Amino acid sequence: MKNVLVTGGAGFIGSNFVRYLLEVDSRVQIVNLDALTYAGSLENLKDLPDAKRHIFVQGDICDRELVPTLLHQHQIDTIVHFAAETHVDRSILGPEPFIKTNVFGTFNLLEAARQVWLAEKSLPLEQVRFHHVSTDEVYGTLKPNDPAFSETTPYAPNSPYAASKAASDHLARSYHHTYEVPVTISNCSNNYGPRQFPEKLIPLVILNALSGKPLPVYGDGQQIRDWLYVADHCEAIYLILTKGGPGETYNVGGNNQPPNLTIIETICDLLDEIRPQTQSRRKLIQFVTDRPGHDRRYAMNISKIERDLDWSPRHNLTDGLLETVQWILANPQWVAAIQTQREYQTWLTKNYEKREKSS
Repeated sequence: MKNVLVTGGAGFIGSNFVRYLLEVDSRVQIVNLDALTYAGSLENLKDLPDAKRHIFVQGDICDRELVPTLLHQHQIDTIVHFAAETHVDRSILGPEPFIKTNVFGTFNLLEAARQVWLAEKSLPLEQVRFHHVSTDEVYGTLKPNDPAFSETTPYAPNSPYAASKAASDHLARSYHHTYEVPVTISNCSNNYGPRQFPEKLIPLVILNALSGKPLPVYGDGQQIRDWLYVADHCEAIYLILTKGGPGETYNVGGNNQPPNLTIIETICDLLDEIRPQTQSRRKLIQFVTDRPGHDRRYAMNISKIERDLDWSPRHNLTDGLLETVQWILANPQWVAAIQTQREYQTWLTKNYEKREKSS
């Protein structure tokens, strides 16, 4: 792994992975391809470690000319594919961008890799790798007593977002089995941590609580997710790239599965301790109408990656949430830059302010 193309590297997980890779592997040169849509920001790439080994390219993974050009120009031997539309609520309101980016974009990257690495034989096949980053949502939902998702759990996506990621997983897997492109896939649980775009639950709750705004809770707030601190996810991906076998899929989870309401209450308690005020921030909690088709429970069985790659998450939820809160408090310029985006404010109004309170 010498020349790495990171797609979506100005987004939340991608930018954290860029930083991680620059810190842990001094041999690597990174080409960062990002379209800079609403969730990607150059703010996420400020003050990179050893920035001379990082090249940013603004562009679309669907661009059929750009992707192979980058592979040739920079002698790319590794593709780490984060770029995706990821928000379930957005996919419900408008699914088309999810199909375009997540399905066709992944296809375009795989085709470019097949052409350059296999047809043109630009590099020895044992020296290249295509890693596709996916989600636990492809597996659908779990009942209270169901076993956790494993790598062999049948796919049953329940939202346009999850369906688009399931399609991209199938494409990636098929390119390995049909064409022998050296593909690995990881399905991760809900990420959180520094630089997460504040449409997602944890940063939204932190910023609303700091501003004294309502904290929206869908339905009864008892939906269960497996929460993974982003730095732990980055370490897992690095181990998959360096030690994982081509054709393998790995579930990556945080072993943290409280209800959403507990997450929100924990954030309120952390902020009350760090920045005390006369009234508990729990008073800001507001139950609102649930979203359509809301999956009830996710849980990840991570025994395969623990056994095969000796990886396990380093952060428990309390420590991870504390680090996330502290990062947001220490980076008001990043927060201001994100919050002043017109598109972000429009989205908050569209998705939350018009959502009815539940009784």
